[in-house]
Amino acid sequence: MTTSAENGRKASQPAMHTPPVVSPQAWEEARKELLVKEKAQSRARDALAAERRRMPWMAVERTYSFEGPLGKASLLDLFNGRRQLIVYRAFFEPGVYGWPDHACRGCSMVADQVAHVAHLNARDTTLVFVSRAPQADIEPLKARMGWNIPWFTITDRFDADFGVDEWHGTNVFYRDGDRVFRTYFVNNRGDEQMGGTWNYLDITPLGRQEVWEDSPEGYPQTQTYKWWNWHDSYVADAAPDKKWIEISDAGEAAFREQSAGTRP
Repeated sequence: MTTSAENGRKASQPAMHTPPVVSPQAWEEARKELLVKEKAQSRARDALAAERRRMPWMAVERTYSFEGPLGKASLLDLFNGRRQLIVYRAFFEPGVYGWPDHACRGCSMVADQVAHVAHLNARDTTLVFVSRAPQADIEPLKARMGWNIPWFTITDRFDADFGVDEWHGTNVFYRDGDRVFRTYFVNNRGDEQMGGTWNYLDITPLGRQEVWEDSPEGYPQTQTYKWWNWHDSYVADAAPDKKWIEISDAGEAAFREQSAGTRP
């Protein structure tokens, strides 16, 4: 099938060769065929995340210093008391296109897509952005763009040491007391997947921390769905809401029953 110029196409553009239009029954069959491949991809993604949780760690031996809204901060301070830390290096500094009114367009798109960090915090995980711009420029930018992500200023060779001095990238760290370990790094198109709570958790050493995951022995895990909450209602160490447990249990049972009857 080829669309016509009247179908929203500019005269200078070639005709679009779109897929065929079929009956509802044929469309449903095509969807089911694709669903088989999509489920296989989901299982492969889960297996890759399980392998990622078993990746070796690298001890961070050097001391790093940042500037934040409250003054100087160490890499350990960036964890904000949590065990896991995700650090995205965003380009906002002199020389970057848009400076000083805007950060890099690509990094700004990443910031625009970041889900509410309360859900990460509830899984003992902190997300921060870092740049070389001073706080006097970072804070107004965040306010104007509506970004609530903690954002620190790099003051030393942190970016060079962790592969983000010339390009963007996401580093993951784990804290064991006062010891810090680098556990994962992703950049280039890998950063396209970041922003959502699940994708961020999947690159951490502890993962989503739910019982269905294939994690090493002794890793923290809780019942799926039960820890979820409204982003303004998380309370540290609080037991899951009993009513929510009932609702999620019923919903999960109904979902599994439906899936069993329609699964290709």
